[in-house]
Amino acid sequence: MRFQSPSKIQAISLPMILTPPYKDLVAQAHNGSGKTTCFVLGMLSRVDPNKKLPQAMCICPTRELAHQNQAVLLKMGKFTGITSFLAIADSANYVPISKLPPVTDQVVIGTPGTIKKWTSARKLSTREMKILVFDEADHMLAEDGFRDDSLRIMKEIQSSSTLGCQVLLFSATFNDVVKAFVSRVVKDGNQIFVKKEELTLDKVKQYKVNCPDELAKIEVIKDKIFEFGQKVGQTIIFVQTRNSARMLHQTLSKDGYECTAVQGALKQEDRDKIIKEFKDGITKVLITTDLLARGFDQSQVNLVINFDLPVKHDFPSEPDHEVYLHRIGRTGRFGRKGAAFNLLCSDRDRMLVQKIERHFNHIIPEVEDWQSDEAFEKALKDAGLL
Repeated sequence: MRFQSPSKIQAISLPMILTPPYKDLVAQAHNGSGKTTCFVLGMLSRVDPNKKLPQAMCICPTRELAHQNQAVLLKMGKFTGITSFLAIADSANYVPISKLPPVTDQVVIGTPGTIKKWTSARKLSTREMKILVFDEADHMLAEDGFRDDSLRIMKEIQSSSTLGCQVLLFSATFNDVVKAFVSRVVKDGNQIFVKKEELTLDKVKQYKVNCPDELAKIEVIKDKIFEFGQKVGQTIIFVQTRNSARMLHQTLSKDGYECTAVQGALKQEDRDKIIKEFKDGITKVLITTDLLARGFDQSQVNLVINFDLPVKHDFPSEPDHEVYLHRIGRTGRFGRKGAAFNLLCSDRDRMLVQKIERHFNHIIPEVEDWQSDEAFEKALKDAGLL
C-alpha cells in the first residue's frame, strides 16, 4: 500500500488498539491523517478468519463512508481470507431482511439504522464481537446525530459479547458537549484529543472572496474555479441545502459547465453512481451538501469551495465550526497541499467567517479582487498548487 512510515495518530493509537488488555479508545486527529488505517488494521488483526460469524463492526454516518471504509478493508485484508458485509439500505434490490440468510462475514461495516434492523431480525449475531468502531464518532454520538441508535447497538453488543468488546471512537472533531458525553461512555479507556487551536489544517490555505451578490458567486465558480480548478485537480463545492445543490447544478450545466451534484434526496443508486464517477476521476467538479463533508477521501481533491458557509441548524446565525473543519479537510489529505475558498456576499456571511476565525484563532486572508484572474492565480500559487 506504499506506506513508508506511520502518521502521528497511527504511531500513537495502533499500539493502544493492538496490545492486550484491549482497552477502549477515543481518538481525535486531523482530517486526512490516516485514522481509517488505524481502525481497519485493528479490526483485521482481531478477527479469526476460520470463524464464519461477525467479530468486528464499524458504524458510519453515511452509506458513502461505509462504502469507502469497506474498500480500504478489502485492500488491506486482501490476503487474509477475512470477508466483510456492507450493511446499508439497498432500495434497488430490496428483500425483507427476514428472508435473507444470517451474516457469516467476520467484519460488518454499515449505517446505524440498517445494522439495527439486522440485529433486531436476529440475522446479525453480536455474541463473538471483539471490536466495535464508530467512525465520525462525534456525529454518531451527538444528540442531533445518531446517538440513540449508536448507544442501543453498543449496549446490545456489550451485553451479548462473551469475550468483552473493545470500543474505538474516531473523529477529527469533538465539541465540548460530545467530549464530556464520550468520556462518560469510555470511562477506563485511552483518550487522545487535539487542542482546538491546533485543529486548522496547516496544509490547506484558506481564503475569503468578497462578492457583491449571489450572482457574482456563480461568476467566480464559472470564471475562476472551472478555469483554474482543472489545472490543479478536482474540486468539491459545498452548499447548505439540497435545493441550493440542485439550483447551482442546473445553472452551471445549462451554461455548458461540466459538473455533478449529490445530495440526500437522490435515489441511492444515483448517489452511488455520481460518487463513483467522481472517485474514478471522470468528473472534476462535484457540488454537494454536507452529506460528503465528513470522511470522504479523494486524494485528487485540491480545491474546496464554500458556496455557503456551514451554520448550525437550530441557530443559523452561528457557524458550525466542526462541519467547517471537516469540509476544508476534504483537501490536503495525508499532508498534501490544498486550498479552500469561502465565497461571501452578505453581512451575515462576513459575520460567520469572523466567528470561524475567532474560534480557530486563525485569520483567513482575502482574495483582493473577486474578478481578477491574477488574484486567484496568486492565491493558488501561495497554496502551492500552481
